[in-house]
Amino acid sequence: MTAERSSPAVASDNPIFQRHLFAYREAAPYIHGNVLEVGSGTGYGIQELAPKAIHYNAIDKYETPIPVNLNNVTFVRESIPPLPYATGQFDIVVSFQVIEHIEEDHLFVSECARVLKPGGTLILSTPNIRMSLTRNPWHVREYTATELSELCCPFFDSVEMLGIFGKAAAMAYFEKNKAFVERIARFDVLNLQYRLPRRILQIPYDLLNRLNRLALRKSDTVLTQAISLAAFELAPASDRCFDLFCVAKKRTV
Repeated sequence: MTAERSSPAVASDNPIFQRHLFAYREAAPYIHGNVLEVGSGTGYGIQELAPKAIHYNAIDKYETPIPVNLNNVTFVRESIPPLPYATGQFDIVVSFQVIEHIEEDHLFVSECARVLKPGGTLILSTPNIRMSLTRNPWHVREYTATELSELCCPFFDSVEMLGIFGKAAAMAYFEKNKAFVERIARFDVLNLQYRLPRRILQIPYDLLNRLNRLALRKSDTVLTQAISLAAFELAPASDRCFDLFCVAKKRTV
């Protein structure tokens, strides 16, 4: 695991973990029938969504632990895209914090559309580049709301672009995080974060990100631990949302 992943077991990860969990909670009302999660990660989202599905399929390039209390889950370990599933197989496809890691993003979206049944829905989240404080070298690219909508529109009949916004506590944490990042970034006088190959920067980024989370928790434990799902809300996307939350639907017939 790297700082790119978040864990409920790590106290300093709580703000980012709650933000990512919020996406699953907002997706839950859409879940029915045969569901595919692309990029199941550490598996906490399976516990949120699988009980609402007839069958829940999860795929990730790393092993995902499956909750023992769920008997309707099938996991496949494989790198994507393409997706190793039949055309028109799923009612819902969900993919959270994945597309920013994908080189062939057009293929990724087209594959998500292909495996959906007519009338099926894709729900995906990804960081909003307008709120990124620095380059994340683990990401191939990040998107504006317009860019993500334009990417999805050729493959879907309707695309609704929503956003995950922070309320007061989440924004207070964001501002403290922003101040820390700006203190570090001022030493990058040659703008190396954008000039060097991203893979060279991944380990330094992880170390600084982890130290930053620990420092923020130490400076304000109450704020870090007080952030819960209630610190976030879903609304039409704008430049001020943390994550884009896209709901894309295929035509029924």
